Amino acid sequence: MTPQPAVGEAPAIGRMSIEKQFHGDLEAASFGQMLTAVSSVKGSAGYVAIEQVAGSLHGQSGAFVLQHSGTMTRGAPQQVVSVVPDSGTGQLAGLAGAMTIGIADGKHSYDFEYSLAGAR
Repeated sequence: MTPQPAVGEAPAIGRMSIEKQFHGDLEAASFGQMLTAVSSVKGSAGYVAIEQVAGSLHGQSGAFVLQHSGTMTRGAPQQVVSVVPDSGTGQLAGLAGAMTIGIADGKHSYDFEYSLAGAR
């Protein structure tokens, strides 16, 4: 993630560019944008993001878009990361699903529950 210039005059609002590599059943690269807001209460914040993922999922190639929405209330996280409906291209057309992001020892891992309409 790369910080971007601040949005307007609001110091609590930030923006980041996203570049990721996925390895495993999903072999892909992603690019996107994230907006964040941090409150004056320690551990409370929110973010939204859109990222386009391109590569292969179990050998099926194409691209799709993920939409993120997350909040943290005094350190307790809530997050939804879902495939934007009808955003799948190529062999990933018809992809639907959601992703769970886990963070342990500063490393991110992803669990992707999905369905692929017309999958063979």
